[in-house]
Amino acid sequence: MKMLVTAGPTREFFDTVRFISNPSSGKMGFAIASAAASRGHEVLLIAGPVALDDPPDVQTRRVVSAREMFEASLAAFEDAQAAIMTAAVCDYRPVAPMSKKLAKTDQSRHITLEATDDICAHLGNQTGNRVVIGFAMEDHDHQAHAQAKLENKRCDAMVLNGPGNVGSDIAEVEILLADGTWRALISDTKTNIALLVVELAERLVSEKSHS
Repeated sequence: MKMLVTAGPTREFFDTVRFISNPSSGKMGFAIASAAASRGHEVLLIAGPVALDDPPDVQTRRVVSAREMFEASLAAFEDAQAAIMTAAVCDYRPVAPMSKKLAKTDQSRHITLEATDDICAHLGNQTGNRVVIGFAMEDHDHQAHAQAKLENKRCDAMVLNGPGNVGSDIAEVEILLADGTWRALISDTKTNIALLVVELAERLVSEKSHS
C-alpha cells in the first residue's frame, strides 16, 4: 500500500534566525517509515528538521514549517491508503515574522501567535476508506487527552506517548482504537513499536476495504 508518515518537529520563525519549535527527534517516525518499507509498502516520509539520515527505500521530503508540512501531507494523502502522523507540529506560529534579525535591546518584545493548521484532523475528516493513525504527546491527563484527540481528529487509532520518549531509542506507548479499546502499555524499542504500528495500519486498512 501507499503510506504517508510524518515525523519530527516544525520551526515557526519570528525573525530570520529565531524560531519556535520543540525537541522532537523524529526517531519514531523514521522507524515507522523504515518498518513500512521493509514490509514492502511504498512510503513517503515528510520530515521536519531532524538530524537523521533518510531511511533506505523510503521517499523522504524535508520541510521546515507547519504550513509546508500541511501542504505536503495533503498532496501525499490523495493517493495514500494510510497515514501515520508522528510529527510534533507546532500548534502556533508568529502572525507577522520579521524580514530581518531583531537586534537585542533591554525592552520586552511581544509576539502575536496564530494557530497552525491541524494536519491530522484535516486528514482524519476526509479519510473515506483510508486510515489515519495519530500520535498524542501528553504530560498530564494522558488518556483523557488522547481520547479527546482521537474523537476530534476522527482518527482510526491514537498512539499515546509522553515527553520521556523524546530523543530516546526506547519508548512507552499506549494505543487507543476508534471503538474506545485501549491496548496494554507497550515498553520496547522504537524499532519494535514501529513494526506494531505498521501492522496495526495494515489491519485497519484491510478491515475498511472489506467493510
